[in-house]
Amino acid sequence: MTVADRLRGKVIIITGSARGIGRAYAERCAAEGARLVVADVIPTQAAVDAITKAGGEAIGVACDVSRAASVEAMAGAARQAFGGIDVLVNNAAMFATIRFGKLQDLDEQEWDRVMAINVKGPWLCVKAVLPAMIEGGGGKIINIASSTVYTGVPNFLHYVTSKGAIVAMTRAMARELGRHNITVNAIAPGYTMSTGTEHNPEKVNENTIRSRALRRTQYPEDLVGTLAHLASDDANFITGQVISVDGGEGMH
Repeated sequence: MTVADRLRGKVIIITGSARGIGRAYAERCAAEGARLVVADVIPTQAAVDAITKAGGEAIGVACDVSRAASVEAMAGAARQAFGGIDVLVNNAAMFATIRFGKLQDLDEQEWDRVMAINVKGPWLCVKAVLPAMIEGGGGKIINIASSTVYTGVPNFLHYVTSKGAIVAMTRAMARELGRHNITVNAIAPGYTMSTGTEHNPEKVNENTIRSRALRRTQYPEDLVGTLAHLASDDANFITGQVISVDGGEGMH
């Protein structure tokens, strides 16, 4: 097996993958031979068409990760289409539309919505795929955290808190699920310029770039290799880890 087909035959669900970073993850995994479930609250057909046109295999599923019934339906669709679930990528998150603000000025409704999508959502998704993974003898869960957990970005408390929860969740899940041969890891990206964030450039500036050891803008292509590695058998003995992919902005 070569790197080009190291995901051959694996069934991978990626939430929030109709566009942006999630779509880049899906296209890379499909290029390495995986069968994709493109799950999102926005239309998925364009992403599915791009994958199939390139010779890959994918289905699209409408899914709101903050709703248990929607997540269960997503897992059911994956099993019906492909027979099992090998990898879950918890990518869906509320980010691009979040407003900066001092902690005392944050809106309670927005806080609750961030937590529902960014924290409850990944937990619901893991619950939904566990039966298939256990039945199949194991699996891989890849959560998406953020470098803001390590750099402590101010005036963004609700988002940073939600991604800090993802780091804690990753470690606790890894301990609990290891006995089922399920690995749980996380990727912590830096601010990444992609569809969905390109219209909100104030979140990244020259100070952000200067804070990186690699002084340039980050793009989805900088993240896909790490995700494909964690999804592959090359990472079978890696669990409970958070891998920063941020150009050296935060080092720990």
